[in-house]
Amino acid sequence: MHDSIAVAPRIDAKAALWAAITAGIVFMMLEMIMVAVFMGESPWGPPRMIAAIGMGKGVLPPPATFDTGIMMVAMLIHFGLSVILAFLFAFIARGRAVGMATMIGAAFGLVVYLVNFYGMTAVFPWFAMGRGWIGIFAHVMYGAVLGWVYALIARRVR
Repeated sequence: MHDSIAVAPRIDAKAALWAAITAGIVFMMLEMIMVAVFMGESPWGPPRMIAAIGMGKGVLPPPATFDTGIMMVAMLIHFGLSVILAFLFAFIARGRAVGMATMIGAAFGLVVYLVNFYGMTAVFPWFAMGRGWIGIFAHVMYGAVLGWVYALIARRVR
């Protein structure tokens, strides 16, 4: 008699990295464009909020202008977190169909929003000013893109 143990598929590191980069770009562009278009605020506000994680609240707007050093710190933190989140998500999404991974990703993005803007405000109180529909939408889209790209690339490799 042969006993077989079902083994869940391993995560695909290449797919997780590409998903992190793609979803991270989509998220940042959505945040910056939507803040400017719908709120009439500077697009540099969201990157400054991220940079403040590492640089302190002194980099928060005003002024919400472009600054190379602040933007570099913001992108390092943003994409570093995106990679960490993508690998966490990969454990949840491994072996899932593209549609299911996309839906799970959207829910994952919403959970990330809730953790960031309600849980992390204890450490980073300025996150509270980022609460609202733009942040929710951008995070849900981040998660959906994360799931979609991860599943597409992981599926091609198999």
